[in-house]
Amino acid sequence: MSQLPTPPAATKIEHLREHHGESVNDPYEWLRDKNDPKVIAHLEAENAYTQARTSHLDGLTDAVFTEIKSRTQQTDLSVPVRHGDWWYYSRTVEGQQYAIHSRIALTDSPERPQLEPGGAPAHEQILLDGNAEAAGESFLAFGAFEVSHDGMQVAYSIDTSGDERFTVRIKDLATGTVTEPGIEGVGYGLAWSADGSHLFYTRVDDAWRPHQVWRHEIGGSGEDTLIFQEDDERYWMGLDTSRDETHIMIGLGTKNTSEYRILPATDPLGEFRVVSPREEGVEYAVEVAGDDLWIVHNKSHKDSELARAPLNSTSSADWTSVIPGQDGQRIVGVDAFATHLAVSLRRDALSQVRILPLDAASETGVGEGYQVPVDEVVYSIDTGNNPAHDTASLQVVIESLVTPRSVYDVDLATGELTLLKRQPVLGGYDPNDYVQHRLWATAADGTQVPISLVARKDVSPDGTAPGLLYGYGSYEISVDPYFSVARLSYLDRGVVYAIAHIRGGGEMGRGWYENGRMEHKKNTFTDFVTCADELVSSGWVAPDRLAAEGGSAGGLLMGAVLNLAPEKFRAVHAAVPFVDALTTILDPSLPLTVGEWEEWGNPLESGDVYEYMRTYTPYENIRAVDYPAILATTGLNDTRVFFVEPAKWVARLRETVTSDPQTRPVLLKTEMVAGHGGKTGRYDAWRETAFEVAFLLDQLGAN
Repeated sequence: MSQLPTPPAATKIEHLREHHGESVNDPYEWLRDKNDPKVIAHLEAENAYTQARTSHLDGLTDAVFTEIKSRTQQTDLSVPVRHGDWWYYSRTVEGQQYAIHSRIALTDSPERPQLEPGGAPAHEQILLDGNAEAAGESFLAFGAFEVSHDGMQVAYSIDTSGDERFTVRIKDLATGTVTEPGIEGVGYGLAWSADGSHLFYTRVDDAWRPHQVWRHEIGGSGEDTLIFQEDDERYWMGLDTSRDETHIMIGLGTKNTSEYRILPATDPLGEFRVVSPREEGVEYAVEVAGDDLWIVHNKSHKDSELARAPLNSTSSADWTSVIPGQDGQRIVGVDAFATHLAVSLRRDALSQVRILPLDAASETGVGEGYQVPVDEVVYSIDTGNNPAHDTASLQVVIESLVTPRSVYDVDLATGELTLLKRQPVLGGYDPNDYVQHRLWATAADGTQVPISLVARKDVSPDGTAPGLLYGYGSYEISVDPYFSVARLSYLDRGVVYAIAHIRGGGEMGRGWYENGRMEHKKNTFTDFVTCADELVSSGWVAPDRLAAEGGSAGGLLMGAVLNLAPEKFRAVHAAVPFVDALTTILDPSLPLTVGEWEEWGNPLESGDVYEYMRTYTPYENIRAVDYPAILATTGLNDTRVFFVEPAKWVARLRETVTSDPQTRPVLLKTEMVAGHGGKTGRYDAWRETAFEVAFLLDQLGAN
């Protein structure tokens, strides 16, 4: 047996945490300061160790990377969408990392543009070339991209470090020149006034909470103007333009309460009007359409209802029910068009889109309508890119674990579907070579937990196959079945892939979320273990060949299930993992704190919450038993989950667990110029994915 390299040993420095009569020494807390050269040196040593321990995977990583690249149509064009007098689209070019955003005038191309044999469509006007923006940068991400209503200017925001604090640039599309100096330190969301004279944007506070809306005068010589500030630290802010382009919208929300403010886009110097004042526990979302407001709210039912109100409404007393709330049906959102509504729903852990014609003669303002059909066992459907308010068709996107992303036009009047584009998968991919299933696992309290599963057709549930179980389970986020080119590198090596739709997510309605947060958070973790047991007991996965993967709050899930049932997993990939949750939620200055108290509870005020979080926070509960092989990945500039969390977690894992480091290493890999989403160039991102896939394949013996 070859000599193993020695893993980095983080220095221990006493750091006491004292709350509710308990004093806890956290000797690795010093790793938080990324400006400390000793911290950077430690992370670089971890990277070197990970490289040394995984050097035998170079060939497999190269093979998986080549598979991803060779299956992807690298020079490609998105489905062009019509908006105003233009077709808008993005395209990629083989060998280039980033997309090129472009448009073509309808007068030059009455029909949807297509890629020409020699490259770009004829008469193309490039609005933004991501490759040009990335020149000389180690990292590039875009926050927003908004063309002015007259089509003469584009505002876009870029981040070159990964900290999600953006610089806004404004380009004159007639000349192609950047006309405004960069506006620094901006959050997500941009909105134009109707005449293009003003641009609205958000700023974040020290805790990375969007809390202000500012107005910038194009060509102005004065200071930008603060329009609105939200001082309640529980509230996050979004900024957008209504689909009909008549209003600028500010959305404010906690995990339980929301409020919208709107301003006519023709009156940029005016005052924003509150649609309905915030009421604790009432969540609503607004779609402006002509003289109406269409509102999805939970005021009368936990799974929401659809209501209608006059445009000048200022109170929920004006809301008239259109689709009442129903048990078992979650109304997720509404898109309003000139003649129809598209209502997004959830039933039985599957998404749906229902089309309702507007009907002035109806008491509710809508007709009966129809559901957009999908003929698959498990799938996802959502409304696609629909910028035009006055349209006769609706773009929807349908995909599944075996069907690549497919963009359809739905004729709003007839419901007829026309396939516009299906994601090309090169190399002879045939969906009939794979099978997908819906399984149900029974939790200890009797709850039925759905699982979506896909495998190669020749894989039998005979208890011998390797498997990978993915989970998230927080913030009411649903992980719907989706297609992945990278996943084929697992499936074609005989690995069974499954998604655990656990409590804390939104797959089964609001109650599913409520039963997986706050004092019920542990249901998220036990549900995942139950799903792992179902994969084994049903014969789909061998008991000693199951891996697990999750990121961010899903990384918290990974850490928690490792402490609960380490013997059930052979390997785990925890991406940007929220594994030091208690420390974070105790510090109000951090991004994941004040606004998160309604997700996890407030351990500063409540000793019960403190104790409950302490009993499941991964960093606090590592046991001296054998654990799986672990790969933790993070980014130095991550603003959402600081790199210190996995760094501390890995240090404590190494000093505590009894696993054989030869066969079950504990590894940390930090991107030194990246944020929460990792590398952004597509080839760089594929390379990172290939490494992660190779790590798990190797551990599962499926390489």
